[in-house]
Amino acid sequence: MAGTAGTPGTPRVLRAMNDRTALDLLLDHGPLSRTRIGKLTGLSKPTASQLLARLEAAGLVLATGTTEGRPGPNAQLYEVNPGAAHAAGLDVTPQRIRAAVADITGRTVGHHELPTPGRRSGTPVVQQVTDALDGAVKAAGLSRADIHRLVIGTPGAFDPNTGRLRYASHLPGWHSPTLLDELAAALPMPFEYENDVNLVALAERRLGAARDHTDFVLLWNQEGLGAALVLGGRLHRGWTGGAGEVGFLPVPGTPLVRQVTKANSGGYQELAGSQAVPHLARELGVEDVPQGPYTEVAAALVERAAAAPDDDEPHRRLLRTYATRLATGLASLVSVLDPELVVLSGTGLTSGGEVLRALVQAELEELAAPRPRLVLGDVREDPVLRGALESALATTRDEVFDTSR
Repeated sequence: MAGTAGTPGTPRVLRAMNDRTALDLLLDHGPLSRTRIGKLTGLSKPTASQLLARLEAAGLVLATGTTEGRPGPNAQLYEVNPGAAHAAGLDVTPQRIRAAVADITGRTVGHHELPTPGRRSGTPVVQQVTDALDGAVKAAGLSRADIHRLVIGTPGAFDPNTGRLRYASHLPGWHSPTLLDELAAALPMPFEYENDVNLVALAERRLGAARDHTDFVLLWNQEGLGAALVLGGRLHRGWTGGAGEVGFLPVPGTPLVRQVTKANSGGYQELAGSQAVPHLARELGVEDVPQGPYTEVAAALVERAAAAPDDDEPHRRLLRTYATRLATGLASLVSVLDPELVVLSGTGLTSGGEVLRALVQAELEELAAPRPRLVLGDVREDPVLRGALESALATTRDEVFDTSR
């Protein structure tokens, strides 16, 4: 606790630490009484009362209802004030931009999707961003000025040395050297940008399968194949922001591709990306391969193969071959990083459920010396957008909940 003996700091700083502890407890547990907050924080009843009065006066907590159904008088309950601040997130792909606004408790209060017709679009990127954001802000009944912070998730990564987007040539309009300056001029709130797969990892660490884990790899397979690396509790982005761009990774089983960033192709992407699954299915004699976007086709094929009976040899071979291909690239990652956990995410992986996960786990144990545990990602609905919101909310809470200022 903030007030334990030996903890350095002034009374003001100690009060702020206790305030933050109480606010985090309210976020985690929901409405709590003064007595319950005192027990959870180790503070006396008078100190807990002073803390709650201080937070209520600052507009950070609200009195909300009373306890019922217990012996004795009903106790007043307190909760974090949802309107204390709002944050926004964007998930950008060549086809569309999804935007959402969340209140400080994490509840999504506004959502908007803006179709973006790719290379045929004449709409500048900055306008696309502001239009998508404004749609979500309007749906939340707010204005741009109400948004404390924005996080934008994109494929590839903005190189911190140049400010330019790299590893995402398929995202038209986002490679201008002045884009970040133009966004800063157009947006009234602070904003950050992050790789989309990194944001999925943040969502899984905050809400999903990687909770309480400080060393893990997240493998994402949907529109593209990529990875996020969390080492010592921190995202590892690399010198140019390109850590985890494993789609370019040379692997056995595919031709060696040179100048991969110009060709926008690479060994592991060709071997195990979602676009490889329909071709592999036809090659192995699977009948009735569906038509449509390759991500949807791949997910449907993998799901069907995972549910196929043992005597359905084409589908069983498809699943086994796909698992081997996935494990081939993962073997390089875990051999270098030796993570505690590998999270499989994206429809190209989760659609196979536990059947595919177990096959990849078994193959990986044959191909690599480290033996990390493989799990399926828990955050399935808009994971990039959820990660963007969680990232924006983390910084927002640090700033808004700081009562030492």
